[in-house]
Amino acid sequence: MSRMLKSAGAMGIATFLSRILGLVREMVYTSFMGAGAEAGAFRLALMLPNLFRRLLGEGALTAAFIPIFKDKEKNSTESEMWRSANAVISGLVVVSCIIVGVVMLGLTAAIWMGNSGMTSIVRPNTEFMLSLSRLMFPYLLFICMAAVFMGMLNARGHFFVPAMGSVLLNVVLIITVLCVAPFIGNNLREHIYVLAGAVVIAGIVQAAYQLPTLYREGFRLRWVSPWKDPTVTEVVRNMIPGMMGVAAFQLNVVITQAIAWRTDNSIIAAFDAAVRLMEFPQGIFGISLATYLLPTLSGFASEKKYSEFRSTLTQGVGYLFLINLLAAMLLLVLAEPMVRLLFERGKFTAMDTYRSGIALACLAPGLIAFSLNNVTARAFYALGDTKTPMKISSVCLVLNIIFGVILIPTFQQGGMGVANTLSGTFNVYLLIYALRRKLPKLTFKELLPQLGQMLTCATLAGIVAWVTAWGCETCLGIATLPARLTTVFLSILLATGVYFALLRWLRVPQAIEVLDSILERYRRQAKS
Repeated sequence: MSRMLKSAGAMGIATFLSRILGLVREMVYTSFMGAGAEAGAFRLALMLPNLFRRLLGEGALTAAFIPIFKDKEKNSTESEMWRSANAVISGLVVVSCIIVGVVMLGLTAAIWMGNSGMTSIVRPNTEFMLSLSRLMFPYLLFICMAAVFMGMLNARGHFFVPAMGSVLLNVVLIITVLCVAPFIGNNLREHIYVLAGAVVIAGIVQAAYQLPTLYREGFRLRWVSPWKDPTVTEVVRNMIPGMMGVAAFQLNVVITQAIAWRTDNSIIAAFDAAVRLMEFPQGIFGISLATYLLPTLSGFASEKKYSEFRSTLTQGVGYLFLINLLAAMLLLVLAEPMVRLLFERGKFTAMDTYRSGIALACLAPGLIAFSLNNVTARAFYALGDTKTPMKISSVCLVLNIIFGVILIPTFQQGGMGVANTLSGTFNVYLLIYALRRKLPKLTFKELLPQLGQMLTCATLAGIVAWVTAWGCETCLGIATLPARLTTVFLSILLATGVYFALLRWLRVPQAIEVLDSILERYRRQAKS
């Protein structure tokens, strides 16, 4: 239990730094590009390599490979473990290069057909989006490499250092926006092309950053032919159906944004700002916890320790609810003040704030579902089951398309948020149902009373946050930065204090363990 909190917490700290810089990046993005068609084109273009990254790197590949890597660590020699890793990496390089080449040729053909008048589908804004995507698509290769390196380090017990790789990526992009892009080119579109090139450079930096720590572990990057390699064969067999499992949320976002792009180019960037805010708490704890659980649960499954498997998963779900219930409530009631504080400047207007606030309020209830999807999908992969998450996610992706087609034309950003929340909720319900059938003794019954207490306390904390924000805006207004800071942070601090004080008073175990862990770390630091 303490190891889970320590490892997820260490990664959470690194992820927190990355997410803070990610928000800074989004702040300079929105000030630099606004929330119009150009910004929407850039964000939609970046989603294409990011989708493949989730499918090939952070998602299905690592989920299929890390249990095998962990099994070789425990039951084979170290040389065989590193050899199999190099075989998988070599295969990844080959496949990524083929995908990059094919997609770039396809994008080039689409642009050429639009310019030659052969098709009316490629409109001017769409052509700009396709050109950006073509420029950024090589980012896929380097970010997939970074994701696999990170998974290997996690399996070897390193969580903080690899998670810091995203910090470097954000630093490169922030510097580009502030110091490079505005001074190259004559208009916004040319400036955005410079930023697109920096995305590829940032991916290279993030991949290279992982290598020194891996080398200290004994890894040496070498070409190992992936053809007919048994490890590669097993990984491919496991990852193909799993491509839909772990990446469900990202696929949902891409599909709804594609529908939205066809509906109105201008709503993409406003919704994406809301997604970045929603992903902040999800990444700090939800993804950090899921990243810790994959190698840990894989180790238990490899040793047939299913009692420890169930216990660890149940504890992880309890911690996830503890943190993300409060986060979801705060995102819901403080949606517009948060967007206003972070993004309303430069080309990002008050109307953009209103639209992003609606989207964030509609996404917030789905935060628990999005985080649980990451955790439960990894539980399946740790057990060697990649087909069940694939089948469930396929059904939910179809549902998401249906929700998007129905809701987006009428409710725009709000419809996009509701579509993602509904499909994510269906996805996690089906995953948990299937997981309980696979592990009949996994009931989560012991969590139900605690979850009820957490929900009650989160609701009361949300009321405190709403009343505080209303009072601050009434007394201080919303025009100045100090007023906006006071509204958001005072509301969050008071609500968080009320939440944990009530949980401590009710003696909810997860809250006591987290608070005691924080106090213990504080005491150790004070003594040192």
